[in-house]
Amino acid sequence: MANVLIAGCGYVGTALGTRLASEGHVVWGLRRRPDALPPNIGPLVADLTVPETLQALPPGLDVVFYTAAADAPDDEAYRAAYVEGLHNLLRALDHQRQVLRRVFFTSSTGVYAQASGAWVDETSPTEPPEFSGIRVFEGERLLLGSRFPGTVLRLGGIYGPGRTRLIDRVRRGLAVCPEGPPLYTNRIHRDDCAGALHHLMNVDQPDQIYLGVDHEPAEQCEVLRWLAARLGVSLPGVEPPSGSEVRRHQSNKRCSNAKLIASGYTFRYPSFRDGYSALLAQGGA
Repeated sequence: MANVLIAGCGYVGTALGTRLASEGHVVWGLRRRPDALPPNIGPLVADLTVPETLQALPPGLDVVFYTAAADAPDDEAYRAAYVEGLHNLLRALDHQRQVLRRVFFTSSTGVYAQASGAWVDETSPTEPPEFSGIRVFEGERLLLGSRFPGTVLRLGGIYGPGRTRLIDRVRRGLAVCPEGPPLYTNRIHRDDCAGALHHLMNVDQPDQIYLGVDHEPAEQCEVLRWLAARLGVSLPGVEPPSGSEVRRHQSNKRCSNAKLIASGYTFRYPSFRDGYSALLAQGGA
């Protein structure tokens, strides 16, 4: 059994920690307000952006998962979450002379800038056009350049229990299909985020970078129309894209999970249909 620290133990981290604790691993969840953590995850009250709060990390750690997320959609928040926080944690681990098997970092497919629906994998060029992808990519480089063995999991759009905004918009008739060529989206269910991280922790020598997306990059309108049919509501209309939707076309891509599959991971929800069907069956809308 391993001693595990999950830094930024939120939506994905809590699901991962619950899974690991059920197997007998000792799990600590680091967050500013730990009252929402389940009882099988040990609370560690700290702020990743305040180095002084990281001086008493649990000793003898084997594995660290960095699953922090920005708390606002701006450059300052992304820098704090993905660069400064990670820097502070790695420095604290180094100062405490922790000997780790590996540090895992949840990154984003936002590090890719492909705009024409091209397929991308772990070897594709990473030239993020937006501050979010730039900061996340900066965090990747920071970890992989550290003295600790590191693995990055680049996650697509995360959905799952409690994250039903798309379902709600379709139900309320607010979702629209942008006019123009296909706009591909890449998703992963929260349980597969946790499952992939759990799996990679058990891989003897994982590679440095994996893509965490399901089997089927899906055209946005296909997803909206499928949800409308399942909900029994009117199909979304088509309208010219606004300025924000035009920008979204700049990151139009299809992400391949072939490397993660080849490592031995089996998805619980291989496509958006599987994941959203489970949410709808669980009363997720």
